[in-house]
Amino acid sequence: MTDQTPPSRPHTPADLPPIALAELTGTAWKELPHFRTGQHNVPDTPDILLRILDTDRLRRIRAVEDLYRLLLNQDSVCPATAPAALIVAALLEDSRTLTEDKWDRRPGRRPLRAELLNWLASFADVARRPAEEGVGAAQDLAAARAVRPTLHARIVGFCQDDDPQVKEAAVAAVALLLADPVLAPSVPHHAPAVWSVLAESANSYYRWIARDRLTAWGEDVAVPLTTEEDDRNARSEASAVAENPFDEGQIQAIHWLAAQSKDTAAAEPPSRWHPDWAAPVTTTPDEPVPEQPTTAQGHEPGYRGPWRIARDEERAEWTFTPYIGVGPLHFGMTLDELTTALDETPTRSSWYTQDDGTQKINFADFTTTGIRALFQNGHLACLAVDALTGPQSGWTAPHSPAALRRGWRTGSSIARRTAV
Repeated sequence: MTDQTPPSRPHTPADLPPIALAELTGTAWKELPHFRTGQHNVPDTPDILLRILDTDRLRRIRAVEDLYRLLLNQDSVCPATAPAALIVAALLEDSRTLTEDKWDRRPGRRPLRAELLNWLASFADVARRPAEEGVGAAQDLAAARAVRPTLHARIVGFCQDDDPQVKEAAVAAVALLLADPVLAPSVPHHAPAVWSVLAESANSYYRWIARDRLTAWGEDVAVPLTTEEDDRNARSEASAVAENPFDEGQIQAIHWLAAQSKDTAAAEPPSRWHPDWAAPVTTTPDEPVPEQPTTAQGHEPGYRGPWRIARDEERAEWTFTPYIGVGPLHFGMTLDELTTALDETPTRSSWYTQDDGTQKINFADFTTTGIRALFQNGHLACLAVDALTGPQSGWTAPHSPAALRRGWRTGSSIARRTAV
């Protein structure tokens, strides 16, 4: 394996802020290994810390990932974790941490400063756990707990940051650091921010931290807990209805879900080791050139198989608007309206007799157009397109109504109209 990280300007300890520089150069890193120290192509802790402020964005992203993978592997600490956490916290004041990017573990873009604070929150979460949970050797866990007051002092100023992502991450980290008995007197000062910032966050991990810490501080979390459960149940119910084309509330459920805030929590738990973290294997120059694919008999250009397959230029271009219609057709049309819109008579149709003796159409095939129209109570409810000869369909979003509140089932009913 070879390291495929793009080259950039080499960093030296002199590029670091003074406090970080002093701690980096004053630490005996050879005596403090991380989880994979000494393995081929794996950076040492000083190299990881230097790359955090690298001019190359891929190196920065890789460095942040290495913080999780090599210093908090599987939610546990190692000898290098505590001194590295101190340096990470010392880097927060550097203006280069204002650089925004998309980080592997979370959706959207956020400043490097916010992502470093998220890592420090993960560190604080691990440090407060009992040794029986397998969070690291006793001496490493003790070292992690010992640095919490210093980390608190370096992070607390960001709890009032103008950037909401930085502010949330800082409050989360501080809330977890307050598990240290030495910092207990600061709990009343920080509790209001945990209520106002974390408990109302779109990040489910932050909300969990808020409920956990507020409960530990003797606060009544019955209301946010009930709200969380109600929201989870509402989303679950709405998702089930949105996926059911035969539910009359499907349209309302879809719009309600679209109006809800998206969870910004990490897609995977912090510190989970990914086996593919190393650089991919590259092909060697002496590998044989792959053979060119051959065309099997019956698949040469122009061959259209034993069935009639319409060429692209023979197919109509239709636009599918969910719950509205497809091409010139609109859900709710009668057979006569459909026939007029297509200028074609159905080649085959199926009817059924109701209890009162009246006949209702079940479906009608339009061979020239290449569709089957299915009806409900005499009105177009669904379209099936012939994959061989039918029109090609693009998709467009329907006009979104005003965002619905949590009671997405209330309000005027909308006729059930489905399409496949």
